[in-house]
Amino acid sequence: MIFVWMGLLTLIAVAFVAFPLLKKEQAPTSAQDSTPAVLVDQLDEVQRDLDRRVISNSEASAAQQEIKRRILAAARRTVSGQTVENTSGRVGLWLAVLFVPLLAVVYYAFMGSPEISSLAFADRQAERAEQEKITELTDKLYARLASDPEGGPSEGWMLLGQTYYRMGEYSRAAAAFETVADREDATSATFSMLAEALVSAEQGIVTPKAETAIDKAIALDPTNPAGVFYKSMAMAQKGEEQAAYELLLSSLEAADGFASWMEVFVAQANQIGEKIGQDPISLTDYAPMANGGAGPTAEDIEAAGEMSAEDRSDFIRSMVERLAARLEENPEDLEGWMRLANAYKVLGEKQNAVSAYEQASNLLADLAANDPRHQIVEQALSELKE
Repeated sequence: MIFVWMGLLTLIAVAFVAFPLLKKEQAPTSAQDSTPAVLVDQLDEVQRDLDRRVISNSEASAAQQEIKRRILAAARRTVSGQTVENTSGRVGLWLAVLFVPLLAVVYYAFMGSPEISSLAFADRQAERAEQEKITELTDKLYARLASDPEGGPSEGWMLLGQTYYRMGEYSRAAAAFETVADREDATSATFSMLAEALVSAEQGIVTPKAETAIDKAIALDPTNPAGVFYKSMAMAQKGEEQAAYELLLSSLEAADGFASWMEVFVAQANQIGEKIGQDPISLTDYAPMANGGAGPTAEDIEAAGEMSAEDRSDFIRSMVERLAARLEENPEDLEGWMRLANAYKVLGEKQNAVSAYEQASNLLADLAANDPRHQIVEQALSELKE
Protein backbone atom coordinates (compact mmCIF):
# COMPACT_ATOMS: atom_id res chain seq x y z
CA MET A 1 0.00 0.00 0.00
CA ILE A 2 2.82 2.37 0.85
CA PHE A 3 4.36 1.94 -2.62
CA VAL A 4 1.00 2.85 -4.23
CA TRP A 5 0.90 6.10 -2.31
CA MET A 6 4.56 6.77 -3.12
CA GLY A 7 3.88 6.23 -6.81
CA LEU A 8 0.85 8.53 -6.76
CA LEU A 9 2.74 11.32 -5.00
CA THR A 10 5.65 10.92 -7.42
CA LEU A 11 3.35 11.25 -10.45
CA ILE A 12 1.81 14.43 -9.00
CA ALA A 13 5.24 15.93 -8.41
CA VAL A 14 6.38 15.02 -11.93
CA ALA A 15 3.23 16.56 -13.41
CA PHE A 16 3.90 19.89 -11.71
CA VAL A 17 7.39 20.01 -13.23
CA ALA A 18 6.57 18.58 -16.67
CA PHE A 19 3.43 20.59 -17.44
CA PRO A 20 5.24 23.87 -18.16
CA LEU A 21 7.73 21.97 -20.34
CA LEU A 22 4.94 20.59 -22.56
CA LYS A 23 3.89 24.09 -23.63
CA LYS A 24 5.07 25.31 -26.99
CA GLU A 25 8.11 27.50 -26.89
CA GLN A 26 7.36 31.18 -27.14
CA ALA A 27 8.82 33.00 -30.10
CA PRO A 28 11.90 34.96 -29.17
CA THR A 29 11.13 38.55 -28.48
CA SER A 30 12.35 41.02 -31.09
CA ALA A 31 15.40 43.14 -30.65
CA GLN A 32 13.16 46.26 -30.63
CA ASP A 33 11.13 44.88 -27.70
CA SER A 34 14.17 43.84 -25.74
CA THR A 35 16.04 47.12 -26.19
CA PRO A 36 16.24 49.20 -23.02
CA ALA A 37 13.86 52.11 -23.25
CA VAL A 38 16.56 54.58 -22.34
CA LEU A 39 18.43 53.93 -25.62
CA VAL A 40 15.33 54.58 -27.71
CA ASP A 41 14.68 57.80 -25.85
CA GLN A 42 18.26 58.89 -26.44
CA LEU A 43 17.90 58.30 -30.18
CA ASP A 44 14.74 60.43 -30.31
CA GLU A 45 16.41 63.15 -28.25
CA VAL A 46 19.31 63.38 -30.74
CA GLN A 47 16.83 63.83 -33.59
CA ARG A 48 15.00 66.59 -31.72
CA ASP A 49 18.27 68.40 -31.02
CA LEU A 50 19.12 68.22 -34.70
CA ASP A 51 15.71 69.62 -35.69
CA ARG A 52 16.18 72.54 -33.29
CA ARG A 53 19.71 73.00 -34.68
CA VAL A 54 21.20 72.56 -31.24
CA ILE A 55 23.80 70.20 -32.70
CA SER A 56 25.36 69.92 -36.12
CA ASN A 57 24.66 67.18 -38.67
CA SER A 58 28.03 65.53 -38.05
CA GLU A 59 27.50 65.49 -34.28
CA ALA A 60 24.00 64.07 -34.71
CA SER A 61 25.26 61.37 -37.08
CA ALA A 62 28.02 60.31 -34.69
CA ALA A 63 25.63 60.17 -31.70
CA GLN A 64 23.04 58.18 -33.69
CA GLN A 65 25.68 55.69 -34.81
CA GLU A 66 26.86 55.14 -31.20
CA ILE A 67 23.30 54.68 -29.90
CA LYS A 68 22.46 52.25 -32.72
CA ARG A 69 25.61 50.27 -31.90
CA ARG A 70 24.45 49.97 -28.29
CA ILE A 71 20.95 48.92 -29.42
CA LEU A 72 22.43 46.17 -31.58
CA ALA A 73 24.66 44.92 -28.76
CA ALA A 74 21.70 44.81 -26.38
CA ALA A 75 19.62 42.89 -28.93
CA ARG A 76 22.35 40.30 -29.38
CA ARG A 77 22.62 39.78 -25.64
CA THR A 78 18.86 39.26 -25.40
CA VAL A 79 18.75 36.67 -28.17
CA SER A 80 21.78 34.85 -26.75
CA GLY A 81 20.19 34.69 -23.28
CA GLN A 82 16.97 33.29 -24.75
CA THR A 83 18.89 30.61 -26.61
CA VAL A 84 20.58 29.37 -23.45
CA GLU A 85 17.33 29.41 -21.51
CA ASN A 86 15.39 27.55 -24.20
CA THR A 87 17.96 24.79 -24.67
CA SER A 88 20.14 23.78 -21.73
CA GLY A 89 17.57 24.87 -19.14
CA ARG A 90 14.81 22.73 -20.63
CA VAL A 91 17.15 19.76 -21.06
CA GLY A 92 18.13 19.95 -17.38
CA LEU A 93 14.49 20.07 -16.30
CA TRP A 94 13.58 17.07 -18.44
CA LEU A 95 16.48 15.08 -16.97
CA ALA A 96 15.28 15.97 -13.47
CA VAL A 97 11.71 14.95 -14.32
CA LEU A 98 12.78 11.55 -15.65
CA PHE A 99 15.66 10.47 -13.45
CA VAL A 100 15.15 12.00 -9.98
CA PRO A 101 11.92 10.03 -9.22
CA LEU A 102 13.48 6.87 -10.65
CA LEU A 103 16.60 7.20 -8.48
CA ALA A 104 14.49 7.96 -5.40
CA VAL A 105 12.35 4.84 -5.86
CA VAL A 106 15.37 2.59 -6.48
CA TYR A 107 17.24 3.97 -3.44
CA TYR A 108 14.26 3.55 -1.12
CA ALA A 109 13.62 0.01 -2.40
CA PHE A 110 17.14 -1.06 -1.43
CA MET A 111 17.92 1.17 1.56
CA GLY A 112 14.55 2.08 3.02
CA SER A 113 12.38 0.18 5.48
CA PRO A 114 8.78 0.40 4.28
CA GLU A 115 7.75 -2.41 6.60
CA ILE A 116 8.61 -0.34 9.71
CA SER A 117 5.82 1.91 10.87
CA SER A 118 6.67 5.51 11.64
CA LEU A 119 6.81 6.79 15.20
CA ALA A 120 3.38 7.94 16.29
CA PHE A 121 2.94 11.67 16.68
CA ALA A 122 1.75 11.19 20.26
CA ASP A 123 4.89 9.21 21.09
CA ARG A 124 7.07 11.94 19.63
CA GLN A 125 5.19 14.52 21.62
CA ALA A 126 5.62 12.54 24.84
CA GLU A 127 9.33 12.08 24.17
CA ARG A 128 9.75 15.78 23.40
CA ALA A 129 7.85 16.76 26.54
CA GLU A 130 10.03 14.47 28.66
CA GLN A 131 13.18 15.95 27.14
CA GLU A 132 11.93 19.48 27.78
CA LYS A 133 11.18 18.56 31.38
CA ILE A 134 14.69 17.19 31.89
CA THR A 135 16.18 20.31 30.32
CA GLU A 136 14.08 22.55 32.55
CA LEU A 137 15.07 20.68 35.71
CA THR A 138 18.72 20.76 34.67
CA ASP A 139 18.59 24.50 34.10
CA LYS A 140 17.01 25.00 37.51
CA LEU A 141 19.72 22.88 39.16
CA TYR A 142 22.44 24.89 37.44
CA ALA A 143 20.82 28.19 38.46
CA ARG A 144 20.56 27.05 42.07
CA LEU A 145 24.18 25.89 42.20
CA ALA A 146 25.55 28.95 40.42
CA SER A 147 23.66 31.35 42.69
CA ASP A 148 24.75 29.63 45.90
CA PRO A 149 27.01 32.07 47.80
CA GLU A 150 29.10 29.13 49.01
CA GLY A 151 29.55 27.72 45.52
CA GLY A 152 27.01 24.92 45.75
CA PRO A 153 27.58 21.38 47.09
CA SER A 154 29.98 19.17 45.22
CA GLU A 155 27.36 16.40 44.98
CA GLY A 156 25.07 18.80 43.12
CA TRP A 157 27.75 19.77 40.61
CA MET A 158 28.63 16.11 40.02
CA LEU A 159 24.97 15.27 39.41
CA LEU A 160 24.71 18.23 37.06
CA GLY A 161 27.79 17.08 35.15
CA GLN A 162 26.48 13.54 34.79
CA THR A 163 23.11 14.85 33.57
CA TYR A 164 24.77 17.08 30.99
CA TYR A 165 26.87 14.12 29.86
CA ARG A 166 23.80 11.92 29.33
CA MET A 167 22.22 14.78 27.36
CA GLY A 168 25.26 14.85 25.07
CA GLU A 169 26.35 18.32 26.24
CA TYR A 170 29.92 17.27 26.93
CA SER A 171 31.47 20.72 27.23
CA ARG A 172 28.94 21.78 29.86
CA ALA A 173 29.47 18.46 31.66
CA ALA A 174 33.22 19.10 31.75
CA ALA A 175 32.62 22.60 33.16
CA ALA A 176 30.48 21.16 35.96
CA PHE A 177 33.08 18.52 36.82
CA GLU A 178 35.85 21.14 36.77
CA THR A 179 34.01 23.05 39.49
CA VAL A 180 34.46 20.06 41.82
CA ALA A 181 37.94 19.23 40.51
CA ASP A 182 39.20 22.55 41.89
CA ARG A 183 38.01 21.68 45.39
CA GLU A 184 39.73 19.76 48.16
CA ASP A 185 37.05 17.05 48.22
CA ALA A 186 37.71 16.06 44.59
CA THR A 187 38.10 12.28 44.26
CA SER A 188 39.58 9.98 41.66
CA ALA A 189 36.09 9.55 40.19
CA THR A 190 35.78 13.32 39.82
CA PHE A 191 38.86 13.51 37.63
CA SER A 192 38.04 10.40 35.58
CA MET A 193 34.55 11.79 34.85
CA LEU A 194 36.12 15.10 33.88
CA ALA A 195 38.52 13.30 31.55
CA GLU A 196 35.67 11.32 29.98
CA ALA A 197 33.68 14.49 29.31
CA LEU A 198 36.70 16.24 27.80
CA VAL A 199 37.48 13.28 25.53
CA SER A 200 33.86 13.03 24.40
CA ALA A 201 33.76 16.77 23.69
CA GLU A 202 36.76 16.31 21.37
CA GLN A 203 35.18 13.26 19.66
CA GLY A 204 37.58 10.72 21.13
CA ILE A 205 40.77 12.78 21.14
CA VAL A 206 42.67 12.87 24.44
CA THR A 207 43.81 16.46 24.79
CA PRO A 208 46.60 17.56 27.17
CA LYS A 209 43.93 18.93 29.50
CA ALA A 210 42.15 15.57 29.53
CA GLU A 211 45.41 13.71 30.13
CA THR A 212 46.14 15.93 33.14
CA ALA A 213 42.78 14.94 34.61
CA ILE A 214 43.54 11.27 33.87
CA ASP A 215 46.87 11.44 35.67
CA LYS A 216 45.23 13.02 38.73
CA ALA A 217 42.57 10.29 38.76
CA ILE A 218 45.22 7.55 38.70
CA ALA A 219 47.33 9.34 41.32
CA LEU A 220 44.35 9.31 43.72
CA ASP A 221 43.36 5.72 42.86
CA PRO A 222 45.69 3.60 40.68
CA THR A 223 42.94 0.97 40.33
CA ASN A 224 40.33 3.40 38.93
CA PRO A 225 39.20 1.53 35.76
CA ALA A 226 38.12 4.69 33.95
CA GLY A 227 41.44 6.38 34.66
CA VAL A 228 43.43 3.37 33.43
CA PHE A 229 41.27 3.04 30.30
CA TYR A 230 41.68 6.66 29.24
CA LYS A 231 45.38 6.55 30.10
CA SER A 232 45.79 3.65 27.68
CA MET A 233 43.87 5.63 25.06
CA ALA A 234 46.16 8.64 25.55
CA MET A 235 49.26 6.47 25.25
CA ALA A 236 47.99 4.78 22.09
CA GLN A 237 47.23 8.14 20.45
CA LYS A 238 50.79 9.27 21.19
CA GLY A 239 52.17 6.20 19.44
CA GLU A 240 52.93 4.26 22.63
CA GLU A 241 50.79 1.26 21.67
CA GLN A 242 52.95 -1.35 23.38
CA ALA A 243 52.90 0.47 26.72
CA ALA A 244 49.15 1.03 26.42
CA TYR A 245 48.61 -2.66 25.69
CA GLU A 246 50.68 -3.75 28.67
CA LEU A 247 48.84 -1.30 30.95
CA LEU A 248 45.49 -2.85 30.03
CA LEU A 249 46.77 -6.40 30.48
CA SER A 250 48.29 -5.62 33.86
CA SER A 251 44.95 -4.27 35.07
CA LEU A 252 43.15 -7.37 33.81
CA GLU A 253 45.66 -9.66 35.51
CA ALA A 254 45.33 -7.77 38.81
CA ALA A 255 41.52 -7.98 38.78
CA ASP A 256 40.01 -9.86 41.71
CA GLY A 257 36.94 -11.41 40.16
CA PHE A 258 34.84 -10.43 37.20
CA ALA A 259 33.87 -6.78 36.78
CA SER A 260 31.96 -5.14 33.95
CA TRP A 261 34.90 -2.91 32.99
CA MET A 262 36.95 -5.97 32.06
CA GLU A 263 34.98 -6.45 28.84
CA VAL A 264 35.84 -2.91 27.73
CA PHE A 265 39.50 -3.47 28.59
CA VAL A 266 39.61 -6.67 26.55
CA ALA A 267 38.09 -4.94 23.52
CA GLN A 268 40.51 -2.02 23.83
CA ALA A 269 43.49 -4.34 24.27
CA ASN A 270 42.53 -6.31 21.15
CA GLN A 271 42.12 -3.13 19.14
CA ILE A 272 45.57 -1.90 20.14
CA GLY A 273 47.09 -5.39 19.98
CA GLU A 274 46.02 -5.78 16.35
CA LYS A 275 48.17 -2.80 15.41
CA ILE A 276 51.28 -4.21 17.09
CA GLY A 277 50.81 -7.82 16.03
CA GLN A 278 49.51 -9.32 19.27
CA ASP A 279 47.21 -12.32 19.35
CA PRO A 280 43.62 -11.62 20.43
CA ILE A 281 42.80 -12.12 24.10
CA SER A 282 39.54 -13.23 25.67
CA LEU A 283 37.72 -12.31 28.84
CA THR A 284 37.85 -15.95 29.88
CA ASP A 285 41.63 -15.68 29.93
CA TYR A 286 41.34 -13.41 32.99
CA ALA A 287 37.97 -13.79 34.68
CA PRO A 288 38.45 -17.44 35.79
CA MET A 289 41.92 -16.67 37.14
CA ALA A 290 40.61 -13.76 39.18
CA ASN A 291 37.53 -15.67 40.23
CA GLY A 292 39.57 -18.01 42.40
CA GLY A 293 39.07 -15.85 45.47
CA ALA A 294 35.88 -14.10 44.42
CA GLY A 295 33.31 -16.83 44.31
CA PRO A 296 32.49 -20.31 43.07
CA THR A 297 33.14 -21.45 39.52
CA ALA A 298 30.78 -23.74 37.61
CA GLU A 299 32.95 -26.70 38.62
CA ASP A 300 32.78 -25.63 42.29
CA ILE A 301 28.99 -25.52 42.20
CA GLU A 302 28.77 -28.90 40.50
CA ALA A 303 31.11 -30.44 43.05
CA ALA A 304 29.18 -28.89 45.94
CA GLY A 305 25.98 -30.45 44.67
CA GLU A 306 27.43 -33.91 45.20
CA MET A 307 28.50 -33.23 48.83
CA SER A 308 26.68 -33.95 52.03
CA ALA A 309 25.07 -31.02 53.89
CA GLU A 310 27.95 -30.86 56.35
CA ASP A 311 30.63 -31.07 53.67
CA ARG A 312 28.81 -28.49 51.60
CA SER A 313 28.73 -26.10 54.57
CA ASP A 314 32.47 -26.59 55.14
CA PHE A 315 33.11 -26.05 51.44
CA ILE A 316 31.20 -22.75 51.39
CA ARG A 317 32.90 -21.69 54.60
CA SER A 318 36.34 -22.28 53.07
CA MET A 319 35.44 -20.18 50.04
CA VAL A 320 34.24 -17.33 52.25
CA GLU A 321 37.42 -17.49 54.30
CA ARG A 322 39.50 -17.38 51.13
CA LEU A 323 37.66 -14.29 49.97
CA ALA A 324 38.04 -12.62 53.40
CA ALA A 325 41.77 -13.34 53.39
CA ARG A 326 42.12 -11.87 49.91
CA LEU A 327 40.29 -8.72 50.96
CA GLU A 328 42.71 -8.22 53.84
CA GLU A 329 45.46 -7.95 51.21
CA ASN A 330 43.35 -5.78 48.90
CA PRO A 331 40.92 -3.75 51.07
CA GLU A 332 39.99 -1.40 48.20
CA ASP A 333 38.03 -4.09 46.33
CA LEU A 334 34.45 -2.81 46.49
CA GLU A 335 32.91 -5.73 44.61
CA GLY A 336 34.78 -8.17 46.85
CA TRP A 337 33.36 -6.61 50.03
CA MET A 338 29.85 -6.73 48.61
CA ARG A 339 30.23 -10.42 47.70
CA LEU A 340 31.67 -11.20 51.13
CA ALA A 341 28.83 -9.34 52.88
CA ASN A 342 26.25 -11.25 50.86
CA ALA A 343 27.98 -14.55 51.67
CA TYR A 344 27.91 -13.78 55.40
CA LYS A 345 24.25 -12.82 55.06
CA VAL A 346 23.46 -16.20 53.47
CA LEU A 347 25.38 -17.99 56.22
CA GLY A 348 23.37 -16.10 58.82
CA GLU A 349 26.40 -14.29 60.26
CA LYS A 350 24.70 -10.94 60.70
CA GLN A 351 27.50 -9.09 62.44
CA ASN A 352 30.12 -10.10 59.87
CA ALA A 353 27.72 -9.14 57.07
CA VAL A 354 27.18 -5.68 58.61
CA SER A 355 30.92 -5.19 58.97
CA ALA A 356 31.53 -6.14 55.30
CA TYR A 357 28.71 -3.90 54.05
CA GLU A 358 30.10 -1.00 56.08
CA GLN A 359 33.49 -1.50 54.41
CA ALA A 360 31.72 -1.39 51.04
CA SER A 361 29.84 1.75 52.10
CA ASN A 362 33.12 3.50 52.93
CA LEU A 363 34.47 2.72 49.46
CA LEU A 364 31.25 3.93 47.83
CA ALA A 365 31.75 7.37 49.36
CA ASP A 366 34.19 8.15 46.55
CA LEU A 367 31.74 7.17 43.80
CA ALA A 368 28.90 9.06 42.14
CA ALA A 369 25.73 9.52 44.18
CA ASN A 370 23.63 7.82 41.50
CA ASP A 371 25.69 4.62 41.55
CA PRO A 372 23.10 1.82 42.09
CA ARG A 373 25.38 0.09 44.60
CA HIS A 374 24.64 2.87 47.10
CA GLN A 375 21.04 1.73 47.29
CA ILE A 376 21.97 -1.97 47.46
CA VAL A 377 24.32 -1.46 50.42
CA GLU A 378 21.99 0.92 52.28
CA GLN A 379 19.04 -1.43 51.90
CA ALA A 380 21.08 -4.44 53.07
CA LEU A 381 22.38 -2.57 56.13
CA SER A 382 18.88 -1.42 56.98
CA GLU A 383 17.57 -5.00 56.86
CA LEU A 384 20.46 -6.39 58.90
CA LYS A 385 20.16 -3.76 61.64
CA GLU A 386 16.44 -4.22 62.19
